[in-house]
Amino acid sequence: WWKADVEDVIKQSTQSGLPPNLSDAHTINGLTGPITGCNNSHGYTIHVETGKSYLLRIINAAVNDELFFKIAQHNLTVVEVDASYTKPFNTETLFLGPGQTANAILTANHPTGNFLMTISPFMDTVVPVNNATATAFLRYKTTTTQSLTLSKIPPINATSIAQNFSDALRSLNSRDCPTNVPLKVDHSLFFAIGVGVNPCATCINGTKNIADINNVTFVMPTMALLQAHYFNKSKGVFTDDFPGRPLTPFDYTGGNKSIPLSNLQTKNGTQVYRLEFNATVHIVIQGTSVIAPESHPTHLHGSNFFVVGKGLGNFDPLMDPKKFNLVDPVERNTVSVPTAGWTAIRFIADNPGVWFFHCHLEVHTTWG
Repeated sequence: WWKADVEDVIKQSTQSGLPPNLSDAHTINGLTGPITGCNNSHGYTIHVETGKSYLLRIINAAVNDELFFKIAQHNLTVVEVDASYTKPFNTETLFLGPGQTANAILTANHPTGNFLMTISPFMDTVVPVNNATATAFLRYKTTTTQSLTLSKIPPINATSIAQNFSDALRSLNSRDCPTNVPLKVDHSLFFAIGVGVNPCATCINGTKNIADINNVTFVMPTMALLQAHYFNKSKGVFTDDFPGRPLTPFDYTGGNKSIPLSNLQTKNGTQVYRLEFNATVHIVIQGTSVIAPESHPTHLHGSNFFVVGKGLGNFDPLMDPKKFNLVDPVERNTVSVPTAGWTAIRFIADNPGVWFFHCHLEVHTTWG
């Protein structure tokens, strides 16, 4: 939530070349809960009955922040993420990036009381983030007191909590819900994702922040890519030469000194990578330390994928594949790539179309 017109916020950022202003609050179902500087800032309330169970459908609808979710003195049983069933597991804290969803069962196992519900941001690097906590309330219907049970909010840099949640996710892989992870790979891709700086004559510092995959910053076309392809008008709209791996490999997580480029500039282009129908695709998404490392919640349109592996530092093509989970990897459509780390995914290209693949931090999507 911004105390401003969000269109003005992004317009100002685009014109200045600087990151957009941080938001002023987070919300739960549209309400912030009590926060400094806002009068009548009420919080959302869930009313429950002792002994009953409730299915909570939790969606991170924030645009720029990965979030922790928890309810004081209540554990949650996660049964689904991104509309795909998981092996149920209990946790006191959920971790969701923008666009990610989780279904969790809440058991109302207290006789009475009011319990605080919170969302708070995760950021384990130097990138600034809105560090406001939004609050809501779980209230038992038999409660007659106004006293509130609080809980400890995870630190903003609680990497272990975020990683433990991600590590616990497994697909069902049952007879009724088999995990059909591709074992044969037709396309093995390596995507280095991060940010950079490009020249901008009209911007404040003569430069603008940009984002890129394999050093390509996406330029939004004036004609839809599928339309251009279908009517055979791709010339001047897009090219099909998007690199399947960085053209100039470097020490991706070794800091800016490892960058072999003379500066932090990227190539601008509207480039696509073509896949055959029913092709199996393996992608290693490698975070970089260009400018600053950070966690990237990465989203694929048009297909679910299986998260077969992840780790910190640079991906090792000899050793890391030995640790892949090809039995019951979680199936989803958005995955957080660890700060200065990597994530490996697999999917089957069985949904014909032109599909966007991007970091779900809106600021990075806007930057290309």
